[in-house]
Amino acid sequence: MDGSVTIIGGGFAGVEAAWAAASRGSRVVLHEMRPARMTAVHQTGDLAELVCSNSFKSDLPTNASGILKREMRALGSLTLAVAERHRVPAGEALAVDREPFAREITARLGAHPCVHIVRGEVTEVPASRPLVLATGPLTSESLATSMARITGAESLYFYDAVAPTITLESIDTSKVFRASRRGRHTALPNADSEGGPGRATGEEGDYLNCPMAREEYLAFHQALAGAEVSASHNPEDEGVPYFEMCLPVEELARRGPRTLAYGPMKPIGLTDPRTGQRPYAVVQLRQENRDGTLWGLVGFQSRLKWGEQRRVFRMIPGLEGAEFVRYGVMHRNTYVCSPRILGLDAQLREHPGVFLAGQITGVEGYLESAAIGIVAGLNAHRTLAGEPAVTPPRPTALGSLCHYLVETPPAHFAPMNANFGIMPELDQPVRDKRRKAEARSERARAEMDHWLAEVR
Repeated sequence: MDGSVTIIGGGFAGVEAAWAAASRGSRVVLHEMRPARMTAVHQTGDLAELVCSNSFKSDLPTNASGILKREMRALGSLTLAVAERHRVPAGEALAVDREPFAREITARLGAHPCVHIVRGEVTEVPASRPLVLATGPLTSESLATSMARITGAESLYFYDAVAPTITLESIDTSKVFRASRRGRHTALPNADSEGGPGRATGEEGDYLNCPMAREEYLAFHQALAGAEVSASHNPEDEGVPYFEMCLPVEELARRGPRTLAYGPMKPIGLTDPRTGQRPYAVVQLRQENRDGTLWGLVGFQSRLKWGEQRRVFRMIPGLEGAEFVRYGVMHRNTYVCSPRILGLDAQLREHPGVFLAGQITGVEGYLESAAIGIVAGLNAHRTLAGEPAVTPPRPTALGSLCHYLVETPPAHFAPMNANFGIMPELDQPVRDKRRKAEARSERARAEMDHWLAEVR
C-alpha cells in the first residue's frame, strides 16, 4: 500500500511500532504469519502473545524497568495500557492474565482505522519504505536469510527458556504459604477480598511459597542437576551459550549446590508464618491468570524432558501432585549484531527507511522489545511525513537501550535488559543506593518530558 508504513511481525515490537505510527496518523500495514504458520512456542494467532513469563518485571519508579514503563506510557504504549486492564498480583511487578491480554491487543489494533493486518508468511524483505522488521527471535528461515542479505552481518543466536505452569487445585496448600518478599504486594481494584491461596488480592502477599529444609533442598538439587534434558531439534544448535539472565534452572543447578539457593530459590525477605523462621530455600509460584487458577514456577525456565520435569519438580514441597498445563520448553532466539549495522534511531545505516525493532536488535524482554518498537514506529512515521528521525535522550532508560545497541563493542555485544548499568552515572555522586536510584529516576523523567515537548 503506497503512502504507508509496512511492519513485519505481530509480536510486542511490531504491535507497538504499528500503534506508534498509526496513532500519529500514518497508515500501517502489519504482516503476521500466525496462525497460517505457527512457531514452536506460540499457541494462538493473537498479536503480542506471551510465550514465556507473564511478568513485565518491576513497576517501581526507582527501578530501571519501572522507569522504562513510565517512558513508554508517556509515548502512548498500547501494551502497557492493555496490561493494566488485565493485571494480576505479582508484588512490585506488572504481570498479566496472558490470554485476555493478547486478545484485547489484537482487537484494539484490528479496530484502528489506520491499521490493516495481513495474515500470512513474508519470505522476502519487501521493497516498501518505510519498513519495520520486527520479526522477533523466531524469525522464519527464509525471511532470516533475506534479512541477512540486506544487513550484511551474520546473525547471532542464543537460547531462551520457558518456565512450567501448574494448576492451583493441584497444589497442596497445607505445605505452602502466601507472601511477597519483604511484604511487598499488589493492591488491585475490584479484587476478591476473600481468603484462600488463589484469591486475586495481595493482602498477605502475591506469591505462593514452597519452603524447603536443607535436606529437602540438597535432595532436590541432586535430582535436578542429574535430570535428562531434551535434545535440540537442530543438532547444530547444541553447545550454543545461554543468555545469562535467563538460564535454565537445571543449568544453574549444575554450576554448584548453592547456586539455586542464592538465585531463584533464595529465601531472602521471606518468613514462613508457621515456623516464624526463614526457610533454607524457597520455590516461588506466581499467579498466571486473574482467576488465580494457574501458577508459574518463578525462575524455573527449563529444557528438561517433560517426564523429568514431572518427576523432579514434584519433589518440591506442595507440588507432589502438581498438574502441569504447560511444561518448560527451549527455543533458539535470533538477533543481529546491532553495533555494526544499526543507528540510534533504530534505522539500518546502509538502508535508509528500514528499521529494526524488538529482540532481533539484541534487547531482551517483552517491554524492552516493545520499547524499541515504539522508537522504530515513531521514526517510521516521521520518515513517511518527511521529518527527521529522533532518538530518546541518553539519560532515559529508553535512550540508554538505544545507545547500548549501537555503542557496545561488537565483540562484547550480547542481549540486554533495561538496567542501571547501561544508564549514565549522575553528574554528582550519590552514595546512598536508594537516593541514587531516585535521582536517576527524576533525571530520566525530566529528560523525557523535555524531549516529548519537542517531538510530539
